[in-house]
Amino acid sequence: MTNTAFALIGFIAWTLALLVLMESIRTYLVVAGKVPANGFTPDNGNLSPFMKRLARAHANCIEGLPVFGGLLAFAIILGKTAATDGLALWFLAARIAQSIIHLISTSVVAVSGRFAAFATQMAIGVYWIVALI
Repeated sequence: MTNTAFALIGFIAWTLALLVLMESIRTYLVVAGKVPANGFTPDNGNLSPFMKRLARAHANCIEGLPVFGGLLAFAIILGKTAATDGLALWFLAARIAQSIIHLISTSVVAVSGRFAAFATQMAIGVYWIVALI
């Protein structure tokens, strides 16, 4: 498996892991009688700050998947993974770091770290576009 393919499946797996975590916690809240089954908002706005951050971290992955996942898939389909392999694992690490930082804190330092991880992904994406054209 190329680094590009690994990064793509890793990105998808990470997005799914965040969803599974969120839905597991929501299921617990329903079973424990703390929230009615129809009592959730898409952004978890009526739940804890962690659950709000979890919903946003998952949404960030969903928003980025068409762009970054699309670039990775494009490279795989065209057989141009040489253009993406070098930074694919760095991209995946930055994606996971962004989510983890988001889950941990909203302090100024954390938000700056989260932005740095996102900026890294954007820079890699721009590089990939140039390299793939």
